Amino acid sequence: MPTVFDNIETPFLDGEDGNGLKQALKLAFRGDFCVGYFNLRGWRCIDTVVNEWPIPVGNGSPPPARLLVGMQRMPHDQLRSWLTDDPEKAPDNKQLTTLRKDAAAEFRKQLTIGNPTDADEAGLQRLVKQLKSGRLTVKLFLKHTLHAKLYLAHRTDPINPIIAYLGSSNLTLSGLKGQGELNIDVLDKDAAKKLHGWFEDRWDDSRCLDITQE
Repeated sequence: MPTVFDNIETPFLDGEDGNGLKQALKLAFRGDFCVGYFNLRGWRCIDTVVNEWPIPVGNGSPPPARLLVGMQRMPHDQLRSWLTDDPEKAPDNKQLTTLRKDAAAEFRKQLTIGNPTDADEAGLQRLVKQLKSGRLTVKLFLKHTLHAKLYLAHRTDPINPIIAYLGSSNLTLSGLKGQGELNIDVLDKDAAKKLHGWFEDRWDDSRCLDITQE
């Protein structure tokens, strides 16, 4: 039976007896996250765990952490045109570079919402290092608005290689520990594999914009 995490009786981040999201990530070697919203204070809850994951050597291996954000505001009409099904409206390389910069500028507003503190500044510096080192890749899913929340912890355990968490918590401080939510862990091997496939399909979508460098 799955564990229900509601942030009231059972906290999502820490769980009961250490069975929450953070402990699962500590036992993992990489993680995939799909959320509607993301901010720095939420990332600070798990960034020290991400720092412990090894960066793979060589091309073709996923980065330790992949973050897919689905509720991104589109910066201007040119990006909206790109999101249509008309291939003639797809941007060229120069236009795409501009779109990435504009989308990243909008994303930064979401990332740093609220009054900054010393802890926020330190967390931002850690985030910058993770982005520059290849430890974290960030993409914006722009094909349509995506409000899904999925966390995948990849492990070396052959019996249970992926632990999935599915529910309502965004990767924000309030979503992880500050407000009532409803999440469950998915321990069934086949179900977790299907959820991983769902993530990969969206991660590889042509309308998924990588803004890591920007």
